[in-house]
Amino acid sequence: MTGAAGVVAGVVSGVTAAGEAVAVPPRRTGAERIGATARTGGRHVARRELRGMWVATVANLDWPSAPGLTAAAQRAELIAYLDEAVARRLNTVILQVRPTADALWPSPYEPWAQYLTGVQGKDPGWDPLGTAVSEAHRRGLELHAWFNPYRVANHTDPSRLVATHPARRHPDWVLPYGGKLYYNPGIPEVRRFVQDAMLDAVRRYDIDAVHWDDYFYPYPVAGQLFDDDATYAKYGAAFPDKAAWRRDNTDKLVRETAERIKKIKKNVQFGISPFGVWRNAATDPLGSDTRAGVQTYDDLYADTRGWVRKGWIDYICPQIYWNIGFAAADYAKLLPWWSETVRGTGVDLFVGEALYKAGDPAQPAAWQDPAELSRHLAFAAGYDQVRGHVYFSGKNVVTDRIGAMDRVVGDHYRNRARPPR
Repeated sequence: MTGAAGVVAGVVSGVTAAGEAVAVPPRRTGAERIGATARTGGRHVARRELRGMWVATVANLDWPSAPGLTAAAQRAELIAYLDEAVARRLNTVILQVRPTADALWPSPYEPWAQYLTGVQGKDPGWDPLGTAVSEAHRRGLELHAWFNPYRVANHTDPSRLVATHPARRHPDWVLPYGGKLYYNPGIPEVRRFVQDAMLDAVRRYDIDAVHWDDYFYPYPVAGQLFDDDATYAKYGAAFPDKAAWRRDNTDKLVRETAERIKKIKKNVQFGISPFGVWRNAATDPLGSDTRAGVQTYDDLYADTRGWVRKGWIDYICPQIYWNIGFAAADYAKLLPWWSETVRGTGVDLFVGEALYKAGDPAQPAAWQDPAELSRHLAFAAGYDQVRGHVYFSGKNVVTDRIGAMDRVVGDHYRNRARPPR
């Protein structure tokens, strides 16, 4: 997601899409649903909905503001984000705790993240995840622990990793691609290891959810090859082609993780926040009326629609990071498509919102209007399957460059609400 924040703005292409009609539920007026409240005993009680923000740690994008701060300063900055969530009447913080095959807790599997001290593997002198969980719950917030399964480093030099790093102990697990290092998803031992590393946090902390972003197989990089031919030759004989084998690898990771979470703690949710387009309708009649240059099914080998329809996950939070009316990927077309995708599955639909685009001069004119995001929530209010929204990212919630978040809160979050459960 943190990388996708830069990627999604440029992944639409000019291919003509053959759109299909999508059944949508009856619309209800904003007065009936926006910031919806139920009359109970003469008082207004907000409907259950998730109101969240992502707090990214990779490359110190949101928090900590810089590597090497004192433990007290790091803690103070983290608490400030939790307090900001309360002030904005949000109810969920999605904190990135495994940004690059490392950890923001004392993990027996992986080293301390370098984004804390500036040195990978160095103990920061406190437990960020443990503190985040206890302090979030003290404020009535849910804490979703956000993990990236396969990214190892934002460079391709294994010697820069701490000597005890699993990627150095198992160099055969790692592939360079697009200027980064990744664990190879096709190796069964890799899939088991990354699950073990993530599930350690589920066992040790009272987190409310395990959360993944949009990175599975890496986003395509022109002219570069993700060289897993040898792995495919070893493990892929039962599949018609490499794409089907790769999708099965990702499916296994999702299904197995879901099963293991529930065996450890049944009440812990499992949610995924994928890139907003599963497939274009021109590629697949079941796809959305879009012309996206990236399709998760074909390019990331992530069958996001399939995971929902099979009920493997508790919630899906597609990153619908485009404005209403954007020709190649229209928010007003993608949201109804996702609404229909989750219908009848028991999987909650939360919508990932591109707050970071509001007021960015590089973005289309719609994003220069502080009311664009508020219009997203007004539109979503007509679709009963939508159970909330999540904003990327924490720093943008705080700075609120043109007042777009203020507008959302004023228009839609006048009352506090509890997350759906």
